[in-house]
Amino acid sequence: MNQTNPKKLRAELKDFLDLAVKEPIRIHRRSGETYILINESAYAELQNEILSLQRRLLGMSNAVEGKGVEYKIGDRSRLNRLKRT
Repeated sequence: MNQTNPKKLRAELKDFLDLAVKEPIRIHRRSGETYILINESAYAELQNEILSLQRRLLGMSNAVEGKGVEYKIGDRSRLNRLKRT
């Protein structure tokens, strides 16, 4: 991951934007704050991954708490929700 500071980022913005397509850029401020510059599609992928992990975690915690629904072999009611109307 490349690193820079706000002054250099402003001076070479186009170059850093081109670089952010390939990899994130870490931006350090004097105050100690740190920011990450990433491409929008990479951000969208991260958001989708977070959502997927949250859904998995919810499903696992429901199973542990016994909130799951048991389906028997041949039970077609589960498939009805998937049919197009």
